[in-house]
Amino acid sequence: MNTCACSDRPTGTGLKADNKPLRQAGGTTSHSTKPASGQVAGYQDRLGLGLLLGLLFVLGGCASTDESIPDWAGVKGDAEPAKLVDFSATAKFEVRWHSDASYQGTDLLQAALTKDAVYSASGNGSLTRLDRTTGNQVWRIQTGITVSGGVAGGDGLVLVGGDKGDVLAYDEDGKLRWKSLVSSEVLSVSQVADGIVMVRSGDGRIAGLNAADGKRVWMYERSTPALVVRSHAGVTIQRGVAYAGFAGGKLTAIRIKDGEVLWESQVSQPRGNTELERISDITSDPVVDDEQVCAIAFQGRIACFDPAQGSPLWNRDISSDKGMMLLRKYLYITDVSGSVIALDKTTGSTTWKNGQMSLRGITAPYALGNFVVVGDFEGYLHGLNREDGKFAARIKLNGGAIVAAPIELDDGLLVQTRSGELYSLSIH
Repeated sequence: MNTCACSDRPTGTGLKADNKPLRQAGGTTSHSTKPASGQVAGYQDRLGLGLLLGLLFVLGGCASTDESIPDWAGVKGDAEPAKLVDFSATAKFEVRWHSDASYQGTDLLQAALTKDAVYSASGNGSLTRLDRTTGNQVWRIQTGITVSGGVAGGDGLVLVGGDKGDVLAYDEDGKLRWKSLVSSEVLSVSQVADGIVMVRSGDGRIAGLNAADGKRVWMYERSTPALVVRSHAGVTIQRGVAYAGFAGGKLTAIRIKDGEVLWESQVSQPRGNTELERISDITSDPVVDDEQVCAIAFQGRIACFDPAQGSPLWNRDISSDKGMMLLRKYLYITDVSGSVIALDKTTGSTTWKNGQMSLRGITAPYALGNFVVVGDFEGYLHGLNREDGKFAARIKLNGGAIVAAPIELDDGLLVQTRSGELYSLSIH
């Protein structure tokens, strides 16, 4: 779960999920794409919080201290995570290899793949290369930063970002190629595209850096609401265009080579009487194919658009802070309650829904072959049948919660747990 940032320092006690801190919003007053011309203002205060499992959080100071848990949190009374249900397995997960990449830390760090390697990072600053086929460690280095975003790769580079705005680019042998600095904490780093590395920072900006030397080519910034959801959403790249979602429910298409804004559309409109109720932020990566680009907002809705012009195709009310996957005819979504839903991508109508994992901290789904795979807060990996959403397989992994969506690895999956355990698995 992502947590919020507000413009006033809270007077009470806040709660968070996934150990992620509150962020004070930058309050940018306009949005634009700027050419490289110096450094942008620094990062705002970081505020401490307690921990609450799943999707619930309370913000002291962003709402009155006597305000009850809002209905949209999806938790009533003494609600607890759903218990695992018994089922007749029709498939099986098998571990191909397993490696310990060390503790991830409090931020969502995704591994990166190249033709013959897997790269992973930990919050304590280590960066590790593993053999893609065996999982054996090739090298491990210390970056000297607290890693908060990454890993990404491409064009022979391996990229990570830090909580002070550092962006480091290494070659595939672990040697530092260049170092750059963006305006605040790095939340995500993109793969290299059209010679550009795109870096999203905690103040809502996207910096386009030259992949050859790390110098800034362009900067995109836009206005931010007073209260925003902190997330590690990145950009989705397709045919020279980067699609990115923002606070307030905006979806923007940016030309990668020069940062020009091609179009901007509204996915979800803020609703409600309080700042807390009006949060409607896109906290996950958009999904795109040749026919449409779709994004989904926390406490909002899903909407799909023409990728060239940004004209709306359809929308419907579904809230998600985890994200979705687009594959052929269907969209697969994990909503805020922990349900996994399959939608017809043309109409948005529901094909099936599995609501048996409520409040289990389900990851975004990944569709592979005949299955849709998600992880949960106890380290279970669940395989659902793509045809009807029924349980097909389950396996318990070591290393605590699975917080990042599985990614495809050689006709199987790569899964990382909170403690840094990496698994290469097949399902059949």
